[in-house]
Amino acid sequence: MSTVTAALGTGRARRVRAALTALLAAAVAGCIPFYFAPFQVFQLTMVLLYAVALAGLNLLVGFGGQISLGHGAFFAAGAYTTAVMLDRYDTGHLATLPVAAAGCFLLGLGFGVPALRLRGLYLALVTLSFAVFLPPLLKRLEPVTGGSMGLTVDKLQPPAWSGLAEDQWMYFVVLAVTAVALLLVRNLLRSRVGRALLAVRDNESAAEVMGVRLSLHKTLAFAWSAMFAGVAGCLYTWVIGFVSPDSFSFVLSITLLAGLVVGGLASLYGPLLGAAFVMYVPSVSQDLSEAAPGVVFGLLIIAVMFVAPTGLAGLPDRVRAAVARRRPHTAATLVRTPEAVSEPEAEPKSPAGSAPDAEPKSQAPSAPSAPLDPANPAVADAEPVGAPPRTEKE
Repeated sequence: MSTVTAALGTGRARRVRAALTALLAAAVAGCIPFYFAPFQVFQLTMVLLYAVALAGLNLLVGFGGQISLGHGAFFAAGAYTTAVMLDRYDTGHLATLPVAAAGCFLLGLGFGVPALRLRGLYLALVTLSFAVFLPPLLKRLEPVTGGSMGLTVDKLQPPAWSGLAEDQWMYFVVLAVTAVALLLVRNLLRSRVGRALLAVRDNESAAEVMGVRLSLHKTLAFAWSAMFAGVAGCLYTWVIGFVSPDSFSFVLSITLLAGLVVGGLASLYGPLLGAAFVMYVPSVSQDLSEAAPGVVFGLLIIAVMFVAPTGLAGLPDRVRAAVARRRPHTAATLVRTPEAVSEPEAEPKSPAGSAPDAEPKSQAPSAPSAPLDPANPAVADAEPVGAPPRTEKE
């Protein structure tokens, strides 16, 4: 009974701690746009929308065990869907979000079919090919996409009742969408679908024996992942107000995957850390070396992977483990030190080098052994060593 009570108390304390952490994070996030410059608010907005794309990619790669090098294409699909609706059909901004999400979800369903028969490098090659041929295709569809010149659309404007600037209003809108997306991913992983997805990642054969439909969950993983990437692309169009094929090259797909690995695979907080890496590290690399920013970017990735092989999200656990390994050694040193100081003085040894309580051995000289003469009666009556005792009859 006490164990159950302790477990309930621990669970309640964990929920209270999580609620307090969420309230503190919400308070800090709500104050950010009022204390930073507009350009810094814009950068944080981009971090949030990249976090949405990485959350979907994490659902596929980190929790689904599959690999994709073409998520930049799904990102572009959501961005161009929003831009075409705003430019050609004069649709409201908020109405483009569900359309971009649904369209990319269907695109992910169709693209998830190769995932049923391919895996590893072969699946990565197929997804990379999608990211490679999409930009030239967008250039060819000039009547719809604007060709190489792209499309320029209006940004999302704040309502008059908000009293906020454009960058502040955009920040709060993207923050709300990001919070909903991360909460949806969290709830999805805790549902039956999420548990089945984890089972497929760990062992496909065992999951199939347990009744998990591999084809369904692999395809759904691609669909959900593509949907989040499409939502991020829609937010990108709202924030930037311009789309072009050159903005969505295959380098974007490689950067998103690198950001996820750096942030931490199979971690709920990894997409946020990876999005910050994707947003800030290229600009830092450009400041450090204008001639070869890609070299600096690659070196920074190597350095982060050397310090935190499991990603930035797993770095605190590694630090705690290192402290825990060092703590017993320090405690043992502190325990041994007083004993070494208060060690009693050694007792003086006896002159002979023996222990003082040991009885002295007899110093009587031993008589020389007599020769064994059978004629001698004393020798003849002596019992051999190890012989049984004599009886009276003998």
